Amino acid sequence: MATTHLLYLHGFRSSPLSAKARQMASYVAQHHPAVTFWCPQLPPSPQAAMALVAEGIATWPRAAMAVVGSSLGGFYASRVAQHTGCPSVMLNPAVDPARDLARYIGEQTTWQNPEERFYFLPEYIAELQALDMRGRPPAGPELAIIAKGDEVLDWREMAGRYPEARQIVQEGGDHALGNFADYLPQVVEFLDLA
Repeated sequence: MATTHLLYLHGFRSSPLSAKARQMASYVAQHHPAVTFWCPQLPPSPQAAMALVAEGIATWPRAAMAVVGSSLGGFYASRVAQHTGCPSVMLNPAVDPARDLARYIGEQTTWQNPEERFYFLPEYIAELQALDMRGRPPAGPELAIIAKGDEVLDWREMAGRYPEARQIVQEGGDHALGNFADYLPQVVEFLDLA
């Protein structure tokens, strides 16, 4: 069944205004106007973020939905896919955010709007640990796009986290996946957008 509903989850300190989120939204609107596309602004609390997503997709058809996530959003996408059985695409996905984000506890700003401040609280680490899906077999088809040049996350750890996924491992590149537009046709084909 073709995908009629697509969820996009942005990364830590990011927003729906990120380059990849905007490229995905624009591509879907242009080439697949019948698809419902949703990229919510995720709150800093992982538990609250997942509650917001669960509420937003509650009425979506499970057999015709898919999720794309970047960085921390990739970690969240694995959680969503595990619970819905839908296909998922992870872009330079965070593998162990509970470990990696511990040093960001405190006040943070967003990439797209440095004026915007939020607090990353110590209890969010336990919330991330509770959402970890490592060690479980995928509930739906997975595609992981990984840049070896990622300056934030270790590409070997990302590749190792998704052994059953179809993987596109890019030489060089960066965490932002600056050439994401090049991969959009493959992402859309993998997700079989309506």
